[in-house]
Amino acid sequence: MDEERKCTDNPDESCDSGRQRIFDLGAAMNYSERGNIYTLTIIGQVEGHQILPDNAKSTKYEHVMPLLANLEQSDEVDGLLLLLNTVGGDIEAGLGIAELISGMRKPTVSLVLGGGHSIGVPLAVAPKVSMIVPSASMTIHPVRMNGTVIAAPQTFNYFERIQERIVSFVAKNSHIGKEKFLGLMLKTGEMAADVGSVIYGEEAVRLGLIDRIGSLGDALDCLYEQIAGERKKNQEKELVML
Repeated sequence: MDEERKCTDNPDESCDSGRQRIFDLGAAMNYSERGNIYTLTIIGQVEGHQILPDNAKSTKYEHVMPLLANLEQSDEVDGLLLLLNTVGGDIEAGLGIAELISGMRKPTVSLVLGGGHSIGVPLAVAPKVSMIVPSASMTIHPVRMNGTVIAAPQTFNYFERIQERIVSFVAKNSHIGKEKFLGLMLKTGEMAADVGSVIYGEEAVRLGLIDRIGSLGDALDCLYEQIAGERKKNQEKELVML
């Protein structure tokens, strides 16, 4: 383990390139006898194909996607902690990241802090267990697009199909039904200049969108429990093979 820390601190030393990329891309890695946890943050706006201004905080999908693939394959990483404080952003980029997280076999937990708005909702529910602090909020609204839009039936059909993808993903990865989530998405009278809903920590849990209320300590405990369960399964498999 000490060699791994030295390897990442000293670029002159030779080490596995895939493992090196995991550390180079930032966030935080914590080593413990209970398990090695990688902490990844989704902050600001999820950047898609358009580059955001330098003064805007963003999460770049071209960084996060290969990182997640490396984390899933790394023997040095036992679990992923996803910290969210995002206003949303590019739909396809956000949904793509969420699909990758949902498809990970390793233990995963999300913790919504501040806000998990718009496309941040699928990101929040993607891990095996989702948590939210009581003060956090989540904005659920229909699909929107900036810039020039061609006013044709095909355009509105495209919006509807994207929206269905989001609704289906959220329903599949949480305990909220499609109809209830779509109702929150299309609710009127709650948001000043838009259609949709704003829900907060305990309400998100009550609706079944998020699994439970929790803090950082709760999220870590949940991850360690998952890791312990995976280790037990692996040990049982080894005994059967013997």
